[in-house]
Amino acid sequence: MEKYKAVIDTCVIFAGLYSATGASYKLLELIDDCRIVPYLSTTLLFEYEEVLRRNLKRLHLSHRDLDDVLDGICNRVQQRPIHFLWRPQLPDPKDDHVLELAVACGCADIVTFNVRDFTASSLFGIRIVTPAMLLEDIS
Repeated sequence: MEKYKAVIDTCVIFAGLYSATGASYKLLELIDDCRIVPYLSTTLLFEYEEVLRRNLKRLHLSHRDLDDVLDGICNRVQQRPIHFLWRPQLPDPKDDHVLELAVACGCADIVTFNVRDFTASSLFGIRIVTPAMLLEDIS
């Protein structure tokens, strides 16, 4: 079976850690099982860390737990440098780095709940999917 490759938006990582009942949690399990290979840039990793650290109490995680989660993700990713900036493309400039990473990867989908925020991605041939849509695609 071919591994699914995608750029995973921070909101999906957060949701997977917040609740063990949704599609985002299942996505994290598939990453852990190496069935999904997330693409990651340094910028996106720093965003994961900043958002998740800010919400440790809501996530019921310790600093050590979060370090373990981030280490686990980093051990399963394909890291990609971004050589070209395509800014501005998206309504929220903080999302442009996610689109740039997907473009740099060439064939990666973006997995997010913020589908409307990434409408310009179609100009680059990047598909936007929710975690539930991803699970349907790979099941």
